[in-house]
Amino acid sequence: MTLQGFSRTRLKAALDRLYSSFNSADSASDPVHIVRRYSDPADREVVAFFAAALAFGRVASVLSSVESLLAPMGNSPSSFVRSFKPQRDGILLRRLRHRWVHGLDLIALVWILSQMLETAGSVEEFFMKGYKSGSTDLSEALESFSGRARSMDLASIYGEPLDVPGVGYFFPRPSSGSGCKRLNLFLRWMVRRDAVDMGVWSRVRTSQLVIPLDTHLVRVSRCLGLTRYRSPGWRMAVEITSSLKELNPIDPIKYDFSLCHLGMTNLCSFTQPRRKGHCPLEGICQPSLS
Repeated sequence: MTLQGFSRTRLKAALDRLYSSFNSADSASDPVHIVRRYSDPADREVVAFFAAALAFGRVASVLSSVESLLAPMGNSPSSFVRSFKPQRDGILLRRLRHRWVHGLDLIALVWILSQMLETAGSVEEFFMKGYKSGSTDLSEALESFSGRARSMDLASIYGEPLDVPGVGYFFPRPSSGSGCKRLNLFLRWMVRRDAVDMGVWSRVRTSQLVIPLDTHLVRVSRCLGLTRYRSPGWRMAVEITSSLKELNPIDPIKYDFSLCHLGMTNLCSFTQPRRKGHCPLEGICQPSLS
């Protein structure tokens, strides 16, 4: 899609104002706040992966589940993950559950991250094995990352080899059409740096990031005419990102946090009537497009 010049100027000004209003550490309740509690980059990377992996459902439920997963890990989650043994430590996680994700799936998730740290030294290094600096976006890197994670032997956890074990939900692939929302959210936290995002990683370019799709972001993006697609998926995520690149080629998904929370905080009226001046994007978005 190509945004028209006049609307592009107005839209960029409005989104920049919206971004500024949300660009503070305490602007909205979000799982990223849990990550920021840790000062060690190794802990932030591990905690961020867990927090993003469980970022589906109501915010209160997400925060509770992340806290429950981290509780047995003590002050250094990265150390816990490095030394994790499913048969020895899995009992600490077995009774945990988040919506349809069971304790065994979380044990498998911790084990996969443990293997990443053992073989590559960090989640970043494991990710970088499939990364190409010249790529327009991170589709190939995500494909490689999830493929290698899915190929790890989990028979000792699930009891038998499974084609698609429950933990596979945490490692979607663009080739399957998935929008890879939680992985893209994790990458946003790791690569970008501002009052919200932590910029723990240093070698991935912000221009390669792809927007994390969630219900609120999809609705607002359709109202703004950032995508022509109606069904969430990788193609929609790439198209919304491409539209935002017309506004900010270097850092297109800087607007993600504010657009998402615009919907979450009920500031955006979508198709519901609101008093005039209620929505920060009033006069720019077109709810009829959604």
